Amino acid sequence: MTPTIKGVILAGGLGTRLKPLTDITNKHLLPVYDRPMILHPIESMVKAGIKEIMLVTGGNNAGDFLRLLGDGRQYGIRRLQYTYQKGEGGIAEALGLAEDFAEGQRIMVYLGDNLISESLGPYVKTFKRQAQGGMILLKKVGNLSAYGVPKFKGSRIEKIIEKPSCPPSPYAVIGIYFYHPSVFKIIKTLKPSGRGELEITDVNNAYLRRKQMTYGIVQGHWADAGESIDSWFEANLMAQKQRKKS
Repeated sequence: MTPTIKGVILAGGLGTRLKPLTDITNKHLLPVYDRPMILHPIESMVKAGIKEIMLVTGGNNAGDFLRLLGDGRQYGIRRLQYTYQKGEGGIAEALGLAEDFAEGQRIMVYLGDNLISESLGPYVKTFKRQAQGGMILLKKVGNLSAYGVPKFKGSRIEKIIEKPSCPPSPYAVIGIYFYHPSVFKIIKTLKPSGRGELEITDVNNAYLRRKQMTYGIVQGHWADAGESIDSWFEANLMAQKQRKKS
């Protein structure tokens, strides 16, 4: 039987790097070209065949997602659920809230401020064939100081270093991840980092130590719309170009 993959979109956080734009709304509700930011990852997931999605949000504007998305059917979602992350506990903590939704199935995790131009369908098909563990997506970028960066040993990733001062490779780990349901057991073993959060890099490194982590390299355009005002502006330009092509 072909494994089922469910989608988890993480759309919490305070969006401090996009202030003052986020003083009045969640950053994932800001416009990116012709639609709210959150609709871009939803569209990518639905086009890849993922129709059951949980949205993890937080902060003071969580109710606005329900007003925008409703039950999700108008956007091609068959089943849309919501949950709320209290405080700033990190990406791995937010993912842990989706355990009941996952119901023992595999998941694709998508940080809601990421935009990608190429289809995620091939990555979904690849991960369905993977017996266990996880898969991360990498992209060659210029500014690596804000991201996790893989250190390679031959063609295999040895470990991921978070925000390195001397990057060991030219690739960033972008905010799209695939996990076997064992991820929830790993999350429960994590301890908060120095900034008081449960880090997704620790999850990925746990799989790497088990030699259960694979990767794909994104060739198309990718943007992190939440990294800074400039990156949000660049994401708008990318989305505009993609919309005119379609």
